[in-house]
Amino acid sequence: MLEVDGLHAWYGKSHILQGVSLAVGEGEIVSLLGRNGAGRSTTIKAIMGEVRAVGAIVFKGERIDGRKPHEIARMGLGYVPEDRAIFPALTVRENLLLGMKSVRQAGRWSQEDMYALFPILRERADAPGGVLSGGEQQMLTICRTLMGDPDLIMVDEPTEGLAPKMVDLVRGLLENIARRGIAILLVEQKLTIALAISHRLYVMGHGRIVFEGTPQDLRADDGVRREWLEV
Repeated sequence: MLEVDGLHAWYGKSHILQGVSLAVGEGEIVSLLGRNGAGRSTTIKAIMGEVRAVGAIVFKGERIDGRKPHEIARMGLGYVPEDRAIFPALTVRENLLLGMKSVRQAGRWSQEDMYALFPILRERADAPGGVLSGGEQQMLTICRTLMGDPDLIMVDEPTEGLAPKMVDLVRGLLENIARRGIAILLVEQKLTIALAISHRLYVMGHGRIVFEGTPQDLRADDGVRREWLEV
């Protein structure tokens, strides 16, 4: 569904991505792991067209490199940024409605689906997004992205800074999304979550992919974990 080949990106003169290649198949959960500064967030921003990059990016058989972010989103590629980017003055309901691809054509997800996945959103439907807790805002951001009816979503550090109970809720939501046939490219710091829910994993180091394999492969590779993941 998503194929990235030889992706390079720069911030000014700094060469951040140095030939990144990865793939996500239909219905897969694929995690992109690595220490802070390895280039994980830059990778998904480049795929989404938010960072200028050189290389081939193919989504559902069509080249998307060089396209604008809104064009890529309309093709069915969703993006949940690390900063959540909700509209704090708008209500939860209004935030969800803004995520819809079209008000005329129903997608696979409705507001009722979102409330069923995360009932607190129903309770807070008329509350401004800015009064939600960090975890609630994270769930709102994921649900708003689903309202755009994506075939694949890229989620950047969804559990960062969340309490353990909220981390479990986010994990359950991601697994529920995948069961509905939506592919996920997950940037995640918590190795335990990535190992538990991913079909495959990539590890990044210094702007390159340094490991690709299954959770079982990574559990068995002490060297990769020590060199590229453990603090």
